[in-house]
Amino acid sequence: MTEAAAPITQDVLTIKRILPETGKTNIIGLTRDQLREALIAAGTPEKQVKMRLGQVWQWVYYWGLRDFMAMSNLARDYRELLAANFVIELPEVVTRQVSNDGTRKYLVKVAGGHEVEVVYIPEEGRGTLCISSQVGCTLTCSFCHTGTQKLVRNLTAGEIVGQVMLARDDLGEWPVKGQPKPEQRLLSNIVLMGMGEPLYNFDNVRDAMRVVMDDEGIALGRRRITLSTSGVVPEIARCATEIGCLLAVSFHATTDEVRDALVPVNKKWNIATLLDALRAYPGLSNSERITFEYVMLQGVNDTKEDAHRLVKLLEGIPAKVNLIPFNEWPGAPYKRSSGNRIHAFADIIHNAGYASPIRTPRGEDIMAACGQLKSATERARKSKAEIAREAGL
Repeated sequence: MTEAAAPITQDVLTIKRILPETGKTNIIGLTRDQLREALIAAGTPEKQVKMRLGQVWQWVYYWGLRDFMAMSNLARDYRELLAANFVIELPEVVTRQVSNDGTRKYLVKVAGGHEVEVVYIPEEGRGTLCISSQVGCTLTCSFCHTGTQKLVRNLTAGEIVGQVMLARDDLGEWPVKGQPKPEQRLLSNIVLMGMGEPLYNFDNVRDAMRVVMDDEGIALGRRRITLSTSGVVPEIARCATEIGCLLAVSFHATTDEVRDALVPVNKKWNIATLLDALRAYPGLSNSERITFEYVMLQGVNDTKEDAHRLVKLLEGIPAKVNLIPFNEWPGAPYKRSSGNRIHAFADIIHNAGYASPIRTPRGEDIMAACGQLKSATERARKSKAEIAREAGL
């Protein structure tokens, strides 16, 4: 795996929507257009398909129903047609851990027996779900635990949407007929910051987010979704035009020399090239700023000189900087910057006119914090020496 490996093509690794064990199509993750085509192929008359599509969509994505026979506003023969041709299946939750701070981490099994991790972070007035886009990761960022697990394959749109749905299952957040809607959503935000580089699985991520954003289903607004990229420049503009979500950039350094070591994709698209793409990001404004994620590594990227360079680099970009105290993992080659150093760095950014919140680590006791995600079976197989060797240390 090179430092800037190309995305694995869907021709090679797409997991078929038709499940081999049943011969049926899984509805989860199909866009409206795809579901419409599938319903027609299964025998739905074209003059009925608009109505049937709306009915099935609401049952699956608004009510969270998994049983076609319980779709009470459909005729029995049509329910039987659906059951004969389709399934409603989510990835399997293998383990569920709850941190002392309330963070929940799910180890989830997808097709082929592969595993990814999903994290739910409760906060006052909101709840954020961190979802994965790949099994393993295309990139090899040296400070990130996920980056030490080689890429296996892209997740399908259904496997991405399924992460959202299984979290809503666990939170008990599907509406119940006859009961008032809660005033506040438990799962109010999504961040594509889990395992994988979302822009190397663009089509599946786009389709999944269109399902999640649809007003007649889960209905999370586009400004409730943030996609984090390490800097896959050719796909950045598509993120705005085809998804419309907010953008975060895994930045972490102020010189190409340091960023090459921390985020090796920088060797393909360096800081100047990345920043040019961000300045041209469609719809960029003060109300829809780009978030720069900056993990604080002791003696690596945390000096006052780094802070001043970062301010200079951000000129002309509506931005905020999330400072992330490094979350250590077994065999990690770095240490967390001191609290004093992090606060001094934040003050320089803030005084230059940029928001510079310091992220409070969440879920560290269950390895659910930023940069710690890695499937449990993969983690158990590797020694500290192997992890460090794969990180190129």
